[in-house]
Amino acid sequence: MNRISPTVKQLLIINVIFYFGSSMSLNTEFIYSLFSLHFPENPDFKFWQLITHMFMHGGILHLAFNMFALWMFGSAIESIFGSRRFIFFYITCGLGAALAQIGFLYYSFYSNLDILTSSGYDSQSVLNLLMEGRYNTNWGNILGADGLLSFNTSFLATMVGASGAIMGVLVAFGMFFPESKLMLIFFPIPIKAKYFIPGIILLDLFSAITGQAIFSPSNTAYIAHIGGALTGFLIMYYWKKNQFNQNRWY
Repeated sequence: MNRISPTVKQLLIINVIFYFGSSMSLNTEFIYSLFSLHFPENPDFKFWQLITHMFMHGGILHLAFNMFALWMFGSAIESIFGSRRFIFFYITCGLGAALAQIGFLYYSFYSNLDILTSSGYDSQSVLNLLMEGRYNTNWGNILGADGLLSFNTSFLATMVGASGAIMGVLVAFGMFFPESKLMLIFFPIPIKAKYFIPGIILLDLFSAITGQAIFSPSNTAYIAHIGGALTGFLIMYYWKKNQFNQNRWY
């Protein structure tokens, strides 16, 4: 059994405390609203949510899968990076995931808002209505059913979970241990990490483009997964390229 490294152990404990603390709260909805990541145009957005959303989870299975992955891959990476470098890597990948998802939501939201404003609607009036938790059903005549759903969902979207940060850890694992064999619970065939991890990222990309879920729930933030993986790759590329100077891991 893999030994749990110090920082991974602390992250596991914090995630479990956040989950059960919020689930057992007298006002669970308020706690989730306070710590989940909201769309920045939404009045419920707070700057600390860029960090706290990484420690919130949508259910016990969501928590269990993420913590299992953190235990499986995080300890191996922390043993190479050391605790300080690992926590920097982990949090930065989580931030990269959040920013990628927010960027996608901004694109989706403002693309539809531009269509509405070009049809004669005042953008501030539209925003004010959304901030009141309402929308104009006539918008659907212009945006279509899918466009209206995308528009409203972008504004109301919340994101929770450590998946983005863990995707960065997976990328690091694949770069350090490319020959290690991994497998999915639902597809129990061993595959080398150098093929398995890019395959997972490509599945997320496919789901993000088509909206078709493969091995994950349909409400998964696929763009966040890709953002976390890309951030992890960029950090790894920089560190490896500069491994003989002050950026070298120990």
